[in-house]
Amino acid sequence: MATLQTWRKAYGALKDQTKVGLAHVNSDFKDVDVAIVKATNHVECPPKERHIRKILVATSSIRPRADVQYCIHALARRLAKTHNWTVALKTLVVIHRTLREGDPTFREELVNFQQRGRFLQMSNFKDDSSPIAWDCSAWVRTYALFLEERLECFRVLKYDIEAERLPRPAQAQDKGYSKTRDLDSEELLDHLPALQQLLYRLIGCRPEGAAMGNYVIQYALALVLKESFKIYCAINDGIINLVDKFFEMARHEAIKSLDIYKRAGQQATSLSDFYEICKGLELARNFQFPVLREPPQSFLVTMEEYIKEAPRMVSVPSVTLV
Repeated sequence: MATLQTWRKAYGALKDQTKVGLAHVNSDFKDVDVAIVKATNHVECPPKERHIRKILVATSSIRPRADVQYCIHALARRLAKTHNWTVALKTLVVIHRTLREGDPTFREELVNFQQRGRFLQMSNFKDDSSPIAWDCSAWVRTYALFLEERLECFRVLKYDIEAERLPRPAQAQDKGYSKTRDLDSEELLDHLPALQQLLYRLIGCRPEGAAMGNYVIQYALALVLKESFKIYCAINDGIINLVDKFFEMARHEAIKSLDIYKRAGQQATSLSDFYEICKGLELARNFQFPVLREPPQSFLVTMEEYIKEAPRMVSVPSVTLV
């Protein structure tokens, strides 16, 4: 078995060297092609910062849109062609890092590209070269689902939840709050389900089996874990806003709000369990985890009573035209 694994590593290294050589000779975008191959090589360690930085520069606002599009195509091609879990995972990490740290242009072009081709749909991906590779492949699939949902959430919200700058807290408040605190009912009932679905995919990134102790997976999981904090805050602030508006809602809105409220309670429990697993991993040693507050279950009875008597439509004040 050890001999087979050694052969696979040597073969992977040879493929990487060949691709780098071809990029130097044949590519009009050789710098970014070489950076992508080196950042996503077969070596079982996180992408090196110098290669990530070259990709961030290649997708920055100072570069033409065509360059950004080419970079996305190259990453998608790398992802589509590989059957190696390490290469697939490192490609997803590069995409995730560029989403988090790169120019908004990359995110916009990635959303457009994803809508046309759904290249993050990796439900059939598997590396069955070893039992460890099998477990790690399963985590790669859940990570891809999270990133896919992250783009869908951006499409619905029209802003990146991770890039959101929380307003400074007022004197009477302990902390700033998310945009969801100030949304009207219609926007709130669109945004909260999208955020809850994103949180569902995030909680699904729970590693199992051999994937639990793998360093590269823990590196990627740390990126996911960081994003959970703002997602949770956005949902929590949205629920507060939802409760404030609930008794002014028409019946169909109130029914949808009740479902959102119930799911928020279930997800607070699931997220707490996810945090407990992460706290036992090396990656979370320096993380400060938020205190999770489950929406009061006692309010459900009040909501259900209101729905029974809620108006079918909410009357809109008439405006006299002059």
